[in-house]
Amino acid sequence: MTLFDAFRYTGKRALVVGGATGMGAAVAELVMDAGAEVVVMDIADSSLAGAKFIRVNLADPSSIDAAVDECGGPVHALFSCAGVADGTPGIEKINFIGHRHLIDRLLASGAMPKGSAIGFISSAAGLGWEASLAELTDYLDTSDFDSAVQWIEDHGHADYMWSKQAICAYVARQAFPLLKRGIRINAICPGPTDTPLAQANKELWLGFGSDYRADVGVEASAPLDQAYPLVFLCSDAAVALNGITLISDAGYISSGITGSYPAATPVAQFLTGKM
Repeated sequence: MTLFDAFRYTGKRALVVGGATGMGAAVAELVMDAGAEVVVMDIADSSLAGAKFIRVNLADPSSIDAAVDECGGPVHALFSCAGVADGTPGIEKINFIGHRHLIDRLLASGAMPKGSAIGFISSAAGLGWEASLAELTDYLDTSDFDSAVQWIEDHGHADYMWSKQAICAYVARQAFPLLKRGIRINAICPGPTDTPLAQANKELWLGFGSDYRADVGVEASAPLDQAYPLVFLCSDAAVALNGITLISDAGYISSGITGSYPAATPVAQFLTGKM
């Protein structure tokens, strides 16, 4: 045993939801390399050798229930990575409601023991959630999958930005009740990352902050670049971190907030709700 073992996953079982492609696939590969037994859930096929694959449709609670039953426990690290873009039918279910239902099912079954951790992938679109906290709280107070779907229909929030703000608010709100059970929860807000989803929305997603990246001499993130901080957040080495959303964007938002990169300031102020 060494002090560095806290960064590893030896003897742990990790569930990666949305682990077939993009950042989720990078997380699954990385956490397996760190010593974990890996289960991948996705609607698409996974090609990761050595991982158990379970097909799941996050827009369908019965599919989630069956997938959780098939997975069983223990789940020491849950990576909630699946997400879709605006224009996708059921975006509110896939990006948040389905993930929450899956977490609720794991918790109810006792599959996540003390010392476990949950890691979400949010987005810069989720920043500034504090300004909408009252409405987000009303949404998060919904008791189950169907009532959350009805709330979205009633309030007209079936969109990407709202789903990512919901993730950030959920992570912050669940920090206390989950830690009472010995479970931590955190998220990352990635900057532009070269994934299949980003390529499908290339002009908007990969164009975001391109002037900043050109000026500092970096490229858009690779999926593995974002997998590193997410896997860290669910490791024992991150034991002091709970309820946070880590902005992993090479400093773009911070540079905009402080004005050290003035071109980013209007965007950063808008996204953080400070305009």
